[in-house]
Amino acid sequence: MMTISVMIPTYRRPQDLARCLKALEQQTRKPEQVVVVVRDTDTDSWSFLQDYHPQGFSLEAATVKVPGVVAAMNVGLDAARGDIIAITDDDAAPHPDWLARIEAHFLSDTCIGGVGGRDLVYVGNELIYKGESEVVGKLQWYGRVIGDHHKGIGAAREVDVLKGVNMAYRRSAIAHLHFDERMLGTGAQVHFELAFSLALRSQGWKLIYDPLIIVDHYPAQRFDEDQRNNFNHLAWKNAVHNETLALLEYLPPLRLVVFILWATLIGTRKAFGLLQLLRFLPKEKTLAWQKWLASMQGRIQAWQTWQSHHSLTSSAKTQQAS
Repeated sequence: MMTISVMIPTYRRPQDLARCLKALEQQTRKPEQVVVVVRDTDTDSWSFLQDYHPQGFSLEAATVKVPGVVAAMNVGLDAARGDIIAITDDDAAPHPDWLARIEAHFLSDTCIGGVGGRDLVYVGNELIYKGESEVVGKLQWYGRVIGDHHKGIGAAREVDVLKGVNMAYRRSAIAHLHFDERMLGTGAQVHFELAFSLALRSQGWKLIYDPLIIVDHYPAQRFDEDQRNNFNHLAWKNAVHNETLALLEYLPPLRLVVFILWATLIGTRKAFGLLQLLRFLPKEKTLAWQKWLASMQGRIQAWQTWQSHHSLTSSAKTQQAS
C-alpha cells in the first residue's frame, strides 16, 4: 500500500472547493493528506477552510503569494508528503473510486511515473462534449498535441500528456521536478501540464491514461486574462508560448525543425499557422488575423524564452568548469 496526498489549487471559488472536498470524503480509498493551496489575498477561501472539518483525511492549507497556477502547484508539491501525489482542480469532483484506481496502476508497475484519466465536462447539470475518442494525450511526431482527455474511451494505455484536472504522480518520479515557472499567464497558465508530462517522458517514465479514472468537471469562472472560450490576445499568445516552449524543450533536433515548419505553415485551430489563417479568414475575418498574429507572437516569444534559458544555463556551466 502507498500513501496518497491530494493537491488542489484554489482561488476565490469556495463553493466549488466545497464540492471537491465532499467528493474526496466519499472516496473508497481515503487519502492520507489533502493539501489545498490558497492565495494569500483570497479571503473567501480562507474563511471557508477555517470552518470546514473534513471526514476521513487530514486537510492542510498552504499559502502561495505569487499569481498563477504554476506557483500554486509548486507550493503544493513541497507540502505534499504522499508516495502518490494526486492533483485535481477546485471545480472538479472525483468519482468515488478515483484514488483506488490511481493507486492500483502505480502498484501494478514501478515504471509508471504518472496516471490520469477522463474529465466529464458539465455546464450546470448538463454533460457537454459527448464525443468519444481512443486517441488521447498523444504528441504526434511533428509536434501536434492531441488532448481530448474528456473524450477518452477504451482500455488503459500509455500516453504522452496528462490533463491537470485529473492527474497523479509517483513521488520518486518527480522528486527533482517542479512545474515550469517560465509558463506565462497570471492564472490558468495553459499547457503547464504539457511541460511537466514531457519532462517525465524524457526521463523514461510511463504515463498512463485510464478512461475509468474519472472526475466530473464544472469549469468555473477564471479571474485572469484567460476567459476560456472568449478570445483574448494576451491569453491566446500566452497559451501558444507555453505549448511551444514545452515542445522546444522536448523534441529532438530533426523533429524540432519539422515542428517549426509545421507550426508556421499549418498550425492548429488554437495556434494558427498560415493555412489555418486562410481556412478561418472567410468566416472570422479580422478575428482570424488577430488569432494568427497572437499565435506568431507566442511562437516567437517561446523561442526567445528557450534561447535565453539555454544561454544562461550554458554560461553557468562554463563558469563552474573554470
